[in-house]
Amino acid sequence: MKDLISLHDLSSEEIKELLELGLKLKNELKHGIPHPVLKGKTLGMIFTKSSTRTRVSFEVGMTQLGGYPLFLSSNDIQLGRGETIHDTAKVLERYLDGIMIRTYAHSDVLELAEEADIPVINALTDLLHPCQVLADLMTAYEHKGKLEGLKLAYIGDGNNMAHSLMYGCAKVGMDCAIAAPKGYECDAEVIANAKNDFKMSGSTLVLTDNPAEAIMNADIVYTDTWVSMGQEAEKAERQKIFMPYQVNKELFSKAKNDAVFMHCLPAYRGFEVTEDVIDGPQSVIFDEAENRLHAQKAVMATLMG
Repeated sequence: MKDLISLHDLSSEEIKELLELGLKLKNELKHGIPHPVLKGKTLGMIFTKSSTRTRVSFEVGMTQLGGYPLFLSSNDIQLGRGETIHDTAKVLERYLDGIMIRTYAHSDVLELAEEADIPVINALTDLLHPCQVLADLMTAYEHKGKLEGLKLAYIGDGNNMAHSLMYGCAKVGMDCAIAAPKGYECDAEVIANAKNDFKMSGSTLVLTDNPAEAIMNADIVYTDTWVSMGQEAEKAERQKIFMPYQVNKELFSKAKNDAVFMHCLPAYRGFEVTEDVIDGPQSVIFDEAENRLHAQKAVMATLMG
C-alpha cells in the first residue's frame, strides 16, 4: 500500500486495519492522548477543486499527527500553468513526504502516483472518493457494531460517491444497492471491478433505476448532491430528472426501522433529501463528517509513518 487511489486496490484486511487505526486515533484524541507519529513530516495538499471538509480535515489531521500541512491551490503551483505532472511530481518528492490531491481528472491522480516516489492520497476525483467512504464505513461500524451483512442503499447520481461506496461495501462484506436514473448510471468499468469484489466477498450488488427497490430493508440510506462541481450548467435539467430520487420521509420509511441516513455533504435540503430526514433523529451526517478527520489520519499515518 504505497498510495491510496481507490478502495478497489486495497485488500479487505488493509481496509480493516485502516478502520481500526482510525477508531484508535479517534479514541486517543477524545482522551487527550497525543499521537505525533508524523513529527517532522510534510504533506503537500493540492487542490484544483475546493472543499470545506477535505481541506480542514487533512490540515487539522496532519497537525494532530505532528506534521506540517502545506496547502497548494492551482494558483500556487506551476501545474496550473502547464507544467507537466511528471515534472511536478519529481520536484515535490524532493520537498515533501506525501501528497494529497483533490482534482477533476482521475487520470491526473494515477499519473501523479506513478511518477512520484512518495505516497499519493486521492482526496477526490470525478471518478472516485475513497477517503469519504473510509469515514462512512467507520461511521456505520460505530452505529451498527458491525459491517459484514449490513445493507447500504445509495439513491441518486451514479457518481464518484456511488463508485467508491460499491468498492467499500464489497471489501467489507456489505450488500449494496444503487438506484440511479437511466443515463446517470455508474461507470461500466467500475461496475465490472465492483462485481468481482462482491463475488470475492460473497455480498451482493443490486443496480436499479427504482429507488423503492434499492432502499428496501436497508440498514444505511445514502445520497449525494445531484449537481457536482463542474455540472452547474446542468442544474435545472438534473433537478427535474432526479426529483423522483429524493430521499424523503416516505421513501426512507421503506428502509429498516433502525436505518441511519448518510450524506457526504454539502447537502441541498429540499432537493436530494428533505429536512425531516437529514435533520431527523436517524441522521448521522455530522458523525460521518467528523470521521473524515480520523479516517484520513489513519491513511496518512499508514502511508507516511
